[in-house]
Amino acid sequence: MSISLDEVRHVARLARLELDETELLSLQSELSELIGHFVDIQSVDVTGVAPMTHPVTMQNVWSEDIPGGTLPRDVALRNSALQRAGLFVVPQIIED
Repeated sequence: MSISLDEVRHVARLARLELDETELLSLQSELSELIGHFVDIQSVDVTGVAPMTHPVTMQNVWSEDIPGGTLPRDVALRNSALQRAGLFVVPQIIED
């Protein structure tokens, strides 16, 4: 299946692409080749093949959400560049 140059111009206009004649011809060739691949895919016999949403069986592996001990404040602040009143001090990023 081939795509016409007018169709390529139309698609380029919809995509707001400004293409010269050489680029249009190149794009026409590439799109025609791409459409050819879709035609090949459509010709594959898939009778008896169950539809699937993902090519690999997916399952989530979750660990148990068990609360544990917390990090003591002095240990957490140990490598902090700046701290005040037991809190991290970070540079201001929002202006007044």
